[in-house]
Amino acid sequence: MSTICAISTPLAQGGISVIRISGKDALKVAQAVFKPLSCSDVPSMAGYSCAYGQIVDGHKAVDDGVLTVFRAPRSYTGEDVCEISCHGGIYVTKKVLRLCLENGAEPADRGEFTKRAFLNGKLSLTQAEAVMDTISAQGEYALNSANLVRSGKLFEQIKALTDKLVDILGELAAWVDYPEEDLPAVEQSALESSLDGGIKSLDRILENYDRGLIFKSGIDTCIAGKPNVGKSALMNMLLGFERSIVTDVAGTTRDVIQESVQLGSVTLKLSDTAGIHDTGDRVEQLGVELARKQLDSAMLILAVFDSSRELDAQDRQLLEYISGLDKKRLIIFNKTDLESAADRTKLEKYGKVIEISAKNGEGLDRLQSAVEELFGVGDHDPDSDIFANERQMYCVRTAHRYLSGALESLRSGQTLDAVTVMIDFAANALLELTGEKATEAVVNNVFSKFCVGK
Repeated sequence: MSTICAISTPLAQGGISVIRISGKDALKVAQAVFKPLSCSDVPSMAGYSCAYGQIVDGHKAVDDGVLTVFRAPRSYTGEDVCEISCHGGIYVTKKVLRLCLENGAEPADRGEFTKRAFLNGKLSLTQAEAVMDTISAQGEYALNSANLVRSGKLFEQIKALTDKLVDILGELAAWVDYPEEDLPAVEQSALESSLDGGIKSLDRILENYDRGLIFKSGIDTCIAGKPNVGKSALMNMLLGFERSIVTDVAGTTRDVIQESVQLGSVTLKLSDTAGIHDTGDRVEQLGVELARKQLDSAMLILAVFDSSRELDAQDRQLLEYISGLDKKRLIIFNKTDLESAADRTKLEKYGKVIEISAKNGEGLDRLQSAVEELFGVGDHDPDSDIFANERQMYCVRTAHRYLSGALESLRSGQTLDAVTVMIDFAANALLELTGEKATEAVVNNVFSKFCVGK
């Protein structure tokens, strides 16, 4: 394979930038652009060593920096790897990259360093995918899951099940293909038990998928209510800064304002919407229409009501609308710093009622607990729960379908040939999940989602 290079840090002004080089000529490329001060040349440097020196363009100094050398096979990619750390200016970073390209390296594709680590046996496909999950993790639980997968836990789980299925296939094939050898017959009860155990193992991964989406991607949350109940104040309280305009004038929010916030162990992808009400103002009408669309697409609705005023027709209209949606929701009883006039018992049948004062920042802990309870966060074990991605889930569902079919066929008295075919399909799906039998198209698709430089 060719020697590749790329900028591995964000292309933005900062303290340092790192240009990564990997391949059989990595040391040669580095030697052309980096002159170490502590040794005679780059090829003489040992693996896992660093040298301070000058980055040069021919005889002209471009910058000073540090070169780190990793020798094959004890490197991230399994190849010779050199990393040049230079000052973090955009121009100088691009200049160092260009020098590497001019001296024999080729531009890396998206995820090509990690792809080479996979192809060279340094990582399984699931571990490689977890690298991207680590980078994109938005909370503690998502990071814990990514670290578990990156350490090989998902691979180990699937590999153990795959090995068991392969053993079963070997026994079935031997018994069917060599009847004259007087081999012991396959016991149906033992086979049923093995298939049932495999199905339950896959069930556990399937059960964690939806929860994993919450931790990895966040909860699409719509803040809804009539004008001037405190929707924007709630948004600002959650964010910890003023993002939405808060005034005594009703209808100040006309567009959908979106931000993300970490609330305890989950991320809320907030949408502050226009107050839902009847209006003759065309601009406000458009805002109300957008608000209803956000309600329809949200995973969680925070329906806000003013505790200092009695519920009116507009409040009841919102309650009627959200009760017809199959969504998780919380009823936010706001402005508890004022004298109460609304009857909260009328709201309780629509969802759990959380009393807050967005103006004074009171009730945030109660809201956090309610959200975590609503989405079952308390049942999560951060030391063992693994969240599979969509590609992995497709393979798990496929394997689950074939194993369930095999068990059903076995119990209904069909031939062992039919059972064997379905077990074989299930095993192939699991081998594709781990990457042991993945097609080139699948592998390319996985790494196309990575950033260049990783």
